[in-house]
Amino acid sequence: MLKKHHNKTELALWHEVSVLKDDQAIFEYINCHLKAGLLPYSELTMTAIKFYWSAIYLGNFILYLSIKVCICTNNSIGGTKMPINIPKNLPAGEILRKEKIFVMEEERAKTQQIRPLNILVCNLMPEKEKTELQLLRLLGNTPLQTNVTFLNTATYSSKNVSKTHLDTFYKTFNEIKHRRFDGMIITGTPVELMEFEEVAFWEELTEIMEWAKINVTSCMYICWGAQAALYYHFGIDKFLLPIKCSGIYSHVITDLKVDLVRGFSDEFDAPHSRRTSVSLENVRNCPELRLLSYSDEVGPFIIQSTDSKHIMITGHLEYDATTLADEYKRDVAKGENVELPVNYFPDNDPTKTPKNTWRTHANLLFYNWLNFYVYQETPYDWQYVDDLVELQI
Repeated sequence: MLKKHHNKTELALWHEVSVLKDDQAIFEYINCHLKAGLLPYSELTMTAIKFYWSAIYLGNFILYLSIKVCICTNNSIGGTKMPINIPKNLPAGEILRKEKIFVMEEERAKTQQIRPLNILVCNLMPEKEKTELQLLRLLGNTPLQTNVTFLNTATYSSKNVSKTHLDTFYKTFNEIKHRRFDGMIITGTPVELMEFEEVAFWEELTEIMEWAKINVTSCMYICWGAQAALYYHFGIDKFLLPIKCSGIYSHVITDLKVDLVRGFSDEFDAPHSRRTSVSLENVRNCPELRLLSYSDEVGPFIIQSTDSKHIMITGHLEYDATTLADEYKRDVAKGENVELPVNYFPDNDPTKTPKNTWRTHANLLFYNWLNFYVYQETPYDWQYVDDLVELQI
């Protein structure tokens, strides 16, 4: 406050101080100028930063402050979708644009003054282009800008996709292992009848999973990928089912307060397509795991490590409405003795088009994963991961 009396001018300054417990004070800066509030005291210019004051001594008492600073661009709030950044000319890109998914190619993305999330997708599925589209559709349906890097195994090349496609849009582990990623997805693959050690790329995959312990913030594993993670990280093996598990099954949530299943219904549908499973009892008895969702018919569905770094999904929420139908027709064409997918075709008639009854929960799962376990947990810049940010006031 500035006071002036005759020829005398006085400037009175004061500070408002609150005495709070640790983590009670959280300050968010949304769409603010970079010199607003506490931001000028940081030398980092970033899209989202986190830093904490542990204890500040004021006289005879300690003031505890925990300050979280966030800067967001106008496009990242209010429900507006941010783009998913993909390689130029990726075939899935045109389909995503038609579906109104905000897609940005690499060249344009590099001109953006924003720190996108970097997601690594280890795509082990034989029909890679279909899986690319399914995952990109879900990763692109959030208010977070995302860079996606596709990873292919060097020890085994898929026979269902061209070498040109792999060479153009995929990297090998040796090409990316010097980097760090905010999130990683390892998909399923139809090798569940083999022992893990018999799979041609198993040694390479275990190297990737071991590398990810340090170089990836959060990992999501799907179907066989989930079984591989449970086996490698937690020692839980799979077992052979008497008949193929294929269809749409109802699942329940064990704890709706967990962020990963925030917004889920008490019961929800999800597709499964596999010939092996893992024991519900083994998952429940593992102290390093928490079971978030299961089905009485097909067992564990969503499993999370207690440190929240590993998320195992034993089914296929990413599947399109007709994916199970395509797989059923493929198996029949091979002469395999397979049953109709359960609760799938209308009136159990394979000539009728099935409906997608799980899309909402698929989007919720990926949204929650990217938001709570990737975006809110990953360092803004990995090179500062072990550094302290000091502020002077």
